[in-house]
Amino acid sequence: MEEIRQVIREDLGKELSDLFIQFDEKPHGAASLAQVHKAVLPDGRTVAVKVQHPKVQRQSSKDIVVMEFLLQVVHWLFPDFAFMWLVEEAKKNLPLELDFLNEGRNAEKIADMLRKFNFLKIPKIHWDLSTKRILTMDFAEGGQVNDREYMRKHGINVNEISQNLGKIYSEMIFVNGFVHCDPHPGNVLVRKCPESNKTEIVLLDHGLYQVLNQDFRLDYCRLWQSLIKGDLKGIERYSKRLGTGDLYPLFACVLTARSWTSVNAGISQTPVTQSEDVEIRTNAALYLPQISELLNRVPRQMLLLLKTNDLLRGIETILQTRASSSSFINMSRCCTRAIARHKRNKSKSRSRRLRISLSECWSLCQIDLYELVLWLRSSTLVRWVFYLFSCLPYPN
Repeated sequence: MEEIRQVIREDLGKELSDLFIQFDEKPHGAASLAQVHKAVLPDGRTVAVKVQHPKVQRQSSKDIVVMEFLLQVVHWLFPDFAFMWLVEEAKKNLPLELDFLNEGRNAEKIADMLRKFNFLKIPKIHWDLSTKRILTMDFAEGGQVNDREYMRKHGINVNEISQNLGKIYSEMIFVNGFVHCDPHPGNVLVRKCPESNKTEIVLLDHGLYQVLNQDFRLDYCRLWQSLIKGDLKGIERYSKRLGTGDLYPLFACVLTARSWTSVNAGISQTPVTQSEDVEIRTNAALYLPQISELLNRVPRQMLLLLKTNDLLRGIETILQTRASSSSFINMSRCCTRAIARHKRNKSKSRSRRLRISLSECWSLCQIDLYELVLWLRSSTLVRWVFYLFSCLPYPN
């Protein structure tokens, strides 16, 4: 606590007791860079105060030097394993993560970008109590997104959470190109809103974002459209445009965590099986040198996306909603909108823009119709109606 008081004294110029009428000494959460304490402002508002460990700034540069040296040793001992990109990413991202003002700006930017999603909550930043080493925000209650028992206890629909999380990330990746890259369960809370009793997702820790350039984002959109449909020519074409070369089949499997057989059939058409998971884990070990080579080939933007995909897939696995049709439907909608918007922006002809908009509407209608068909197939009420009709006597 003395270190916490020292950082607050140095950065905010006041004693902790002058700023907060209550400050929990036990951290509400702790990690390698900082820890979070629950506190109460003089006006009675409850806030979360994220305080950076005082030695992190000085130590981080030494850590990167040590990491670089160790990875060079590994590469010398095992030439097939080239992981120097880890050092490059750490050099680029760690200074950003250590600047809490940057995290606050990211939080406000993504809250504005995704303001249409009423179920998404981003805690409000208190700028008068924030510095590069201190971030003060509204305190958010909730259970972690992987806590099925919490959801059961509070009447939260697991499928709704998974679907809404997919909507958030599809919008970030395919439409906005501004992606929260640390969606581990501690940073994604779920809760019932006390006023409306509606389910909400709270997104925390906005220090690590990836900005996708337009060409990369559009190629990534088209690649996912090809993966969902099982369009092998499209998979090859857009994977190669993302730098994979002849390793495009491996890239498709890494990106989707599906076997090449499932990729061939279209990942939206084939459910995930236990035997396929075993096959993937086995192949991950067998093809480690090729995976290392692949990671060195792809654009650096892809690395954090792969990490984000992996964390989201882990959440879906725990929630038992992995490879659900709703996630592919959300992705398809966002990809369709993103590509249509790009074509409209490029077109100077009004009639051409109109045709693009009509084509977009038709594609979105097809997706809506497909979603309706899936709902009808799974609806218990519809099955009962069909059953009752089948029991009616036929007229003579």
